[in-house]
Amino acid sequence: MPRPQKRRKICKEPAFAQFSPDSAPEADVVVLTVDEFEVIRLVDLEKLTHEMCAERMEISRTTVTEIYESADRGLPGQRQTAGDLRRQLPALRGKDLRLRLWVCRLPVRLLPYRKINVGRKPYERAYPAGIPVHTQEELILATGCTEPIAIAYAAAELRELLGCRPERVRAEVSGNILKNVKSAVVPNTGGLKGIESAIAAGIAAGAAGRGLQVMAEVSEEHTEEILEYLRKTPIEVCCAETPCILDIRLSGWAGENSACVRIANNHTNLVYKARNDEILLDLPVSASAEERLTDKSCLNVEDIVRFADTVDPALLEPVLERQIQYNSAIAEEGIRGGWGAEIGRILLEGANGDIQTEAKAYAAAGSDARMSGCEMPVVILSGSGNQGITASLPVIRYAKRLGASREQLLRALALSDLITIHQKTGIGRLSAYCGAISAGVGAGAGICYLQGGGYTAVAHTVVNAVAVLSGTICDGAKPSCAAKIAAAVDAGIMGYRMYLHDREFRRGEGIVSDSVDKTIRNVGILAQQGMLQTDRTILEIMQQK
Repeated sequence: MPRPQKRRKICKEPAFAQFSPDSAPEADVVVLTVDEFEVIRLVDLEKLTHEMCAERMEISRTTVTEIYESADRGLPGQRQTAGDLRRQLPALRGKDLRLRLWVCRLPVRLLPYRKINVGRKPYERAYPAGIPVHTQEELILATGCTEPIAIAYAAAELRELLGCRPERVRAEVSGNILKNVKSAVVPNTGGLKGIESAIAAGIAAGAAGRGLQVMAEVSEEHTEEILEYLRKTPIEVCCAETPCILDIRLSGWAGENSACVRIANNHTNLVYKARNDEILLDLPVSASAEERLTDKSCLNVEDIVRFADTVDPALLEPVLERQIQYNSAIAEEGIRGGWGAEIGRILLEGANGDIQTEAKAYAAAGSDARMSGCEMPVVILSGSGNQGITASLPVIRYAKRLGASREQLLRALALSDLITIHQKTGIGRLSAYCGAISAGVGAGAGICYLQGGGYTAVAHTVVNAVAVLSGTICDGAKPSCAAKIAAAVDAGIMGYRMYLHDREFRRGEGIVSDSVDKTIRNVGILAQQGMLQTDRTILEIMQQK
């Protein structure tokens, strides 16, 4: 009894069911099965080796050779007799289905593996229910670097609570807030930097209730008011002893009245409000960066790929189209030059049409502008505009170069964002581990998916990329972040290129484990536990006069 035929993965369904030479007489029909078509396409058109073809189709190398030889025997006869060439498609229903089809609408070199499940309604959910919520929750519009903007938001809330501008302010903030606000420009302030400037901007001109858009409507007319308030108002800043990595507590006094507000764990999470002796809000606070956010423990790379494969694109459009629009706009602004160290413009000048360099350049350019006070908003990811830029721009540029459809861009971008979120869940909102590295890894995975990578390819890309720059530190938000972003994107793409050449970092080599999700978990342990002292040392160095 012959053994059952192993299922084969078909990346691209033939565009035509029949091929015949013009004005040819009727002749015998040569039937080419779908798996024969796929092997010929991969070997002859894409120039893959039989080994690489076998991995794509999830069959053995010997089976690839047998299929190739079987197809090759029929084609010469068809060409000589001018007969019809037809593809044989299996029925998509019934218990005898032998071939698992993966369909796409992109040109060759762009082969996203989108599984068609027999008996499943179109876009029926095949992934954990919480995944779409993560993209909506983490992809938020923000104007300016998120840490100084969080302080400005708290300051605007303090003013509203007090009923007037405070005559004196005390700020107690965590070390990571000190680190990330020190060198970042507060938007719409004429280039002001630091915690005092962020407080003054929020009190003098911030729109309370707008969250991370608190400074979006501040005009040049407000700049003098901000400067005047900063000159006249005593603002005391101290580093708080707190278990929360992100912690902002502002207290203000005006005459006989006082008020206090506190934000903890994520940038707009108000947990405490009081006026005089009346406590208006007092929520319990833990040391978890995910407090009051959707549980992300369901995330794993396999489900993320399944989500990208099967989600209804209409669910992605509202949030991802906004990410594409805003993040592309600030990148174009950065490319025009004049912002920060101009890393993006420098890279693009030497790109000579190379798409990998272009991807790095656009991501870096967005950071160039954002870190130097550009007033244009960006869609942030896991609490960071730089991460939102890094996870999106490389995928957007690759999709444009490759001629990807809008749907395929949305699917690849969703995967990039979710791979980044998955990594950041273990790392936390702020740490000594550079978050741009996680986003660069996500971008590499998105680019891999855009060019046909399924779960295996994405998993290898992530592990390879993580192993390259896994020790990169975060020493605050500043112009040099653009250079780190370029390096992170380069590592992500290198991880994918390694996979294409059948190379990988293996278990036991550094922090690499025996699965992609365990390796991601190791990164979280490294960031949260292993780099605690690193974080303290960085802060001590930065506070030296």
